[in-house]
Amino acid sequence: MSIDYSEDKTSPLEEREHLWSMIKDIRFGMFTARDGSGSLASRPMTTQNKAIDEDSSLWFFMSAHSEPVSDLTNEPEVNIAYADPDSDSYVSVSGTAALADNPAKKQQLWSKMAEAWFPGGVDDPDLALIQVRITNASYWDVKESKLVQLFKMAKAAVTGKPPADMGERADIRLR
Repeated sequence: MSIDYSEDKTSPLEEREHLWSMIKDIRFGMFTARDGSGSLASRPMTTQNKAIDEDSSLWFFMSAHSEPVSDLTNEPEVNIAYADPDSDSYVSVSGTAALADNPAKKQQLWSKMAEAWFPGGVDDPDLALIQVRITNASYWDVKESKLVQLFKMAKAAVTGKPPADMGERADIRLR
């Protein structure tokens, strides 16, 4: 299923909220950026948001002196992949990342978990706040049980026809 806003079936706000509902409980996302040599490099990062921002941003804390932060200054286009295999939910978010000099936002997002990585607190000189403004996202969400999925795949293997209705898939454009 691909979402087309020109048909006005689903509003961008509803799609953004659905996207957030799929990623909010996934603790880590694989944050992918281009490194200094131009290769893609992925690292597990924790999304700091408690809710998606009005401007469709995701927020991350990183070490200011780390490779990911220097990678972002060279090439700001990034991808964050989220997976919850237990519920068969998968999300790929693309966006533009930037270093944010925003002490109030750091304070708002601060948690005990962040303190484990940055013992100096929100004023830790090594604490960098990264904002990823989502441009688009894709998701795959399977609602059927594992047993139903296996049945559909077995039927496809016998009939030679790919399985149908294996869940919901959508592309979301936010910018």
